[in-house]
Amino acid sequence: MSSHQPKGTPSQQHFQPASAVNGEVLRNLVEAGLTWLRTNQQIVNSLNVFPVPDGDTGTNMVLTMQAAFDEVANGNENNFGKVCHAIAHGSLMGARGNSGVILSQIWRGFARAVDNLETLDAPTLIKALASARDTAYKGVVRPVEGTILTVIKDVASAAQNALNETHDLLEILERIVAAADNSVQRTPELLPILREAGVVDSGGKGLFFILEGMLRYAKGLPLDSPTTTVLPIASMNLQRTIEHIEPGQDVEVVIDFRPHGKLDIEAFYHDLEKMGTSIQLGEGDGIYRLHIHVAEGRQYEPIEYIKRVGTFTKVAMENLAAQMEHTSERSNIAQLTLAPVEPGQIAAVAVAPGPGIARVFASLGVAAIVHGGQTMNPSTQEILSAFENLPTDKIVILPNNKNIIRTAEAAKELTVKKVAVIPTRSVPQGLAAMMRLSPHADFDQVVDEMEEAIHQVETGEITRATRSVEVDGVAVKEGEFIALHNGRLVASSPSLTQVTLKLLQVAHADHFELITLFYGKDLTKQEANQIADEIRFAYPEQEIEVQDGGQPHYYFIISIE
Repeated sequence: MSSHQPKGTPSQQHFQPASAVNGEVLRNLVEAGLTWLRTNQQIVNSLNVFPVPDGDTGTNMVLTMQAAFDEVANGNENNFGKVCHAIAHGSLMGARGNSGVILSQIWRGFARAVDNLETLDAPTLIKALASARDTAYKGVVRPVEGTILTVIKDVASAAQNALNETHDLLEILERIVAAADNSVQRTPELLPILREAGVVDSGGKGLFFILEGMLRYAKGLPLDSPTTTVLPIASMNLQRTIEHIEPGQDVEVVIDFRPHGKLDIEAFYHDLEKMGTSIQLGEGDGIYRLHIHVAEGRQYEPIEYIKRVGTFTKVAMENLAAQMEHTSERSNIAQLTLAPVEPGQIAAVAVAPGPGIARVFASLGVAAIVHGGQTMNPSTQEILSAFENLPTDKIVILPNNKNIIRTAEAAKELTVKKVAVIPTRSVPQGLAAMMRLSPHADFDQVVDEMEEAIHQVETGEITRATRSVEVDGVAVKEGEFIALHNGRLVASSPSLTQVTLKLLQVAHADHFELITLFYGKDLTKQEANQIADEIRFAYPEQEIEVQDGGQPHYYFIISIE
């Protein structure tokens, strides 16, 4: 992942009042938007409607923008239209999750309006933003207001209004950033679930940060300084920080501390930047949590610094190189025996969030596994690559997550093969669909049967709450176990056993025959079996199975059929 600043640091190079810009300026603006979005990535991740630990909109948008920028990072092309088309292509191939796919559609629409133009002027900018808006809306079957769609619509309107008063691109950029900010703040008024959860739309917020990053670059303001916004401790999502380890990040240090007095956040960040990177700060009930990556030999410097500003209550350290090695070992399932594929037969591609679940899909006859799920959505390119070289032109894709369906549809549009995306929103739905796969049967008939199967299974998920909130009439306390039934929050409890039993009660598990518990990497087999025994006692007529799923963050993924 690129971490360098646009050519000429923002303090040295910025816009002069201009009526037109070329492809080189666009390249710098895109990198600036990416950099500022990455700086505020965890804020976007924390804007989850449900208090679950897999808020990944910020990560998805960063990776989508990174793929877009990578297409032009090392080029010398100055033609605005050509650079924009390359950015749009990169964003499409790198798109992850619903937010990433919509972002790629925004770039696609923008590129259509500037096809092969040497420079961009104000009237063309207004046309391009209108095209971006229209393409984004057309890419969604049922557009919902109060989302990133509303924000791009308001941005396009603000640009149109600004054109009546000025043709200066910097002035127009200032107005559309202000419009994006206002639009994001209004999203809870348009989408009741946001208002109930007490958050703004995460995708819209991500788009705002991209545009604001471009404006900050234009004004010569810094882009890579950590934000002074303090996140709730439970929203810091530290598990994901290990995915991008840069040189000099040998040790991860996490310190809980209580400051002696009011903490000067800006000075705090400034001092810590001299010690390491990947700095995050969370707060809850007067206790702060510092997260930082430092070089080997410097791991005690943050502790000594914290002792000067407060009293630490807990310190944890992790060797990142060793942790990466362990993570790699867990995720390496190359030893899986996947179904052989013959020309003309139907091949299934499944997305799996854990190695154990991947093994189950392999045993049911999938031809390719794409790694990902709740915590890391795969890209368009990753899904496309999974089936493009299979020796058949008949493909069914099982996304197994509501946030991956749109990405799978994007991959479908990029191939000449006959592809059907089965809209599986969970692992149990994907497994139920696989039971209907007949590789040599009629393609359309198999697709119909697989789609029918997904409605015959109930899905349960157990995780921990990342914040206190009331959603769908369920009061949740931060740190409690929470249960989701078919994606809906239904229970919260300090007891993993009790919340699991409550979930099964809500799902009317006594009306079904089989309950399968896929336990995650945060549970041992013994712990999972102990809870399974409690379920057997409560449901003596049902068959209870326990399988190692290996998925992160989710203690159980439960199939009820």
